[in-house]
Amino acid sequence: MTKKQKKTLIRIITTAVMLILLAVISPVISDRITGSVEYTIQAVPWEELFIFLLYLIPYFVIGHDILKKAFKGIVHGQVLDENFLMAVATIGSMVLGEYREAVAVMLFYQIGELFQSYAVGKSRKSIAALMDIRPDSANMITGEETTVTVSPEEVPVGSILVVSPGEKIPIDGIVVKGNSTIDTSALTGESVPRTIHSGDEVISGTINQSGVINIRTTKEFGESTVTKILELVENASSQKSRSENFITRFARVYTPAVCAFALAIAVIPPVFNLIMGNPADLKTFVYRALTFLVISCPCAMVISIPLGFFAGIGGASRAGILVKGSNYLEALSKVDTVIFDKTGTLTKGVFEVVSIHKKKMSDQQLLKYAAYAESYSTHPISRSIVTAYGLEIDKSLVSSVEEISGHGVSALVSGSRILAGNAKLLEENGISCQNCPDGGTIVHIAVDGEYAGHIHISDVIKESSPGAVSSLHNMGIGKTVMLTGDAKEVAEKVAATLGITDYHAELLPQDKVSLVEEMLNNRSENGCVAFVGDGINDAPVLTRADVGIAMGALGSDAAIEAADVVIMDDDPAGIARAVRIGKKCMRIAYENIYFAIGVKVIVLILSALGITNMWLAVFADVGVMILAVLNAIRTLKAR
Repeated sequence: MTKKQKKTLIRIITTAVMLILLAVISPVISDRITGSVEYTIQAVPWEELFIFLLYLIPYFVIGHDILKKAFKGIVHGQVLDENFLMAVATIGSMVLGEYREAVAVMLFYQIGELFQSYAVGKSRKSIAALMDIRPDSANMITGEETTVTVSPEEVPVGSILVVSPGEKIPIDGIVVKGNSTIDTSALTGESVPRTIHSGDEVISGTINQSGVINIRTTKEFGESTVTKILELVENASSQKSRSENFITRFARVYTPAVCAFALAIAVIPPVFNLIMGNPADLKTFVYRALTFLVISCPCAMVISIPLGFFAGIGGASRAGILVKGSNYLEALSKVDTVIFDKTGTLTKGVFEVVSIHKKKMSDQQLLKYAAYAESYSTHPISRSIVTAYGLEIDKSLVSSVEEISGHGVSALVSGSRILAGNAKLLEENGISCQNCPDGGTIVHIAVDGEYAGHIHISDVIKESSPGAVSSLHNMGIGKTVMLTGDAKEVAEKVAATLGITDYHAELLPQDKVSLVEEMLNNRSENGCVAFVGDGINDAPVLTRADVGIAMGALGSDAAIEAADVVIMDDDPAGIARAVRIGKKCMRIAYENIYFAIGVKVIVLILSALGITNMWLAVFADVGVMILAVLNAIRTLKAR
């Protein structure tokens, strides 16, 4: 608990003890005063005055800050808030002689405020942990090869920084010396450390764990990942959902209305009684009006709804999902169409050898010929073949290498003429090749003019992609669409493997925008369209969709700028998790709205009819608020 919360708790305990003692001793005091001779001959009601003064002590102990806030609100013209309602109701109760109830109302209200403060503090812990990624300093190597400690803001681009084990990487950069492992859990929620070597990119906010590394900065501190992420989180509360805006507007109309109604309850019935020749019974109706004010305080909704969304954003950040505002959590809950970019989102975005189809020789021998022939090429497909071979290549065995643009490679390997490329390359050399039903990229191999087989290379589907798509369908999202620039055969196979309902292939970037526009125009009235991309080449579509989700975009400026939701690791399961968090936030928000309004309406009617008293009013206000707040913080739990 914070220092302020501890002080409030001490005040609550002190007031509760004093209230119990006064309840026990006040009858004794009353009997002694009424039995004295002095009391019987005096006109002053000493019993009432003495008990009133005794109850003022716990009243001011527990309620002095509420009274102070109410007075400041009146001075600044912000009268009709919960502090004003509590002050009027409790002061009125004291004037009417209901001292115990006045103190109890203040006591239970402060208990509710303590619960709310604790809940907000708990929800802030996730965001506070994220905020802790901001580095305090950087160790920069100067021209004299000495290391000086400076503020990260003072480090220019291209500087060399030394990061020791246990220190945060202060600025995005490239490792130029050393090997280590880094902890990315504060950003991605991923507990497994990442191994880095010389030449690897690293981002600010991650923690160096094992070895000393030198990094060359590639950005200024203001443009680095840690700064952009912190700005995103800090600004998230400014983007309010429609539910939050509704509650704000509701409170502005609701509070003056109930004050006017309470005034009517206090004035109209006594006046009517006088007109009819009956006793005014002013005290009874003023008590009803004060009870009405206590009940009407909109704390449960005004506090719990924003708290629920705030806790949802905190819970999402703890799971490695950054949401730019509660309005996007609300939009996520309404998503009924999810559009995926393929490469880098559902697939790994790197080429890998998937299968080898040969005629006579072994898989390893065919792969060896292909790797040796491709060893001088820097093309990604060539690199994937060399990587799949996995053994050291003796380039002295390779000669007469000829790269044939758009076709492949011709080379002499250990005296054998090797052709490695597409079907056109072999056909031009009079060699017939075998078709492959697998789709993807096919590299055909011929040895000394004879067809030897082919290697199937593909952009491999991520392990979690099938489960992610299945989870979305299980949550009621009926339409999933994949957009890609790849060939139709490749797209068809990926869509079928993942269970995606529709796909569009051979698209240019502008084609993706047109298709998303079309789906936005055809969406259901209450539905939303989410687009999931890698955040770089998909930035225009991310911006246009109802919810733009950047996948695998850790460190990508385009993702953080364009997307509404940033999934900080490369796991498609985060898409379903984000939607689930949005749905949970909205479900809890509606639960609190219906519960709070329902209880208050019932008790307000009972109060106006004189059926209830101040104690039930305390439950209708503080009790409902505590239950709503406890319900709201459930959004911190992100499954």
